[in-house]
Amino acid sequence: MRRIPAIIASVLLLVLLSACGSQEQQAESNHPKYKLRSDQDAVYVGFALDTLQEQRWYRDKDAFENKVKALGGNVKTLASNGDQEVQLQQVNLLIKEGVDVLVVVPVDAVASGEIVTMAHAAGIKVVSYDRLILNADLDYYVSFDNHKVGQLQAQYIVDKVKSGNIAYVGGSPSDNNAKLIREGSLDVLQPLIDNGSIKLVYDKLTDSWSGDIAAQQIKAYFNQGGERFDGIVTGYDGLARGAIEAIGDQAGAIPVSGQDAELDALQRIMKGTQTMTVYKSLTLIGEQAASLAVEIGSGQTAETTTTIDNGEKKVPAILLEPVAVTKDNMEETVIKDGHYTSEQIHQPAKP
Repeated sequence: MRRIPAIIASVLLLVLLSACGSQEQQAESNHPKYKLRSDQDAVYVGFALDTLQEQRWYRDKDAFENKVKALGGNVKTLASNGDQEVQLQQVNLLIKEGVDVLVVVPVDAVASGEIVTMAHAAGIKVVSYDRLILNADLDYYVSFDNHKVGQLQAQYIVDKVKSGNIAYVGGSPSDNNAKLIREGSLDVLQPLIDNGSIKLVYDKLTDSWSGDIAAQQIKAYFNQGGERFDGIVTGYDGLARGAIEAIGDQAGAIPVSGQDAELDALQRIMKGTQTMTVYKSLTLIGEQAASLAVEIGSGQTAETTTTIDNGEKKVPAILLEPVAVTKDNMEETVIKDGHYTSEQIHQPAKP
């Protein structure tokens, strides 16, 4: 057998070692805790959003990302646009990239328990943002007091409508917030229903919090001979838009509540077709969740203010205070906070 010259043998050995090294690096890169970034010391936060199809979530995203960066961390945000399977894939990607902590706005409150299981298998803690993940070993929850949101909405309407027919237009059946908000509203409505002051003639949840679906459902109710509305409690400004569309010429004559202080809702309030909204400072919740995430991601035990039962455990939680906004206090609430400017709010409303 011919002997391989020493120099060639050396080259072959180097090639072989390089190949082995590449395989080891590839195996390491597939490990859940491998961090695909140059700054290995900074806390890496994964932010998994349900959607960016509604205007409010861009504000959450900006506030959250800016605060993480201000605290010296890194952040990656992915949005699944309402698709549970896509969100699972995105979370899996964030886990593989080696996030230190995962913050999730769940698409589906129950199905997202799988996200917690996946994250915990990789040694990663999970913070549920604004919407509570149910029936899972969730680590933390940051939101507003959604029970109080519902109370504020209903109270404002019954203050305007002492007696008559009330409609309740709720949010998505898969979102625990819709349940909490409705329960808060019923705390106010039920005693008045029981004493006969008001009658709840319409009570429906709405897939995807969609204003278009809400409008279709209300129109179908009227087409089937449903009773008139004297007041409408809706769980969200998009639903308020749909309800106002459905009542047509009665817009402005029937008080309508909402939530999130979206720009077109504030414009409708100035115009008089929507009566109130509930303002939840998106900067406040975004920054609070970001601070919590960085603290957890750096290995610390975070302080919380309360707990909330998600069906599996009492989850450490931070619940922030919502604020009712009307034409009378818009200046000292959403405008003062820089949520929107006076010029923006006084633009023509639609509808």
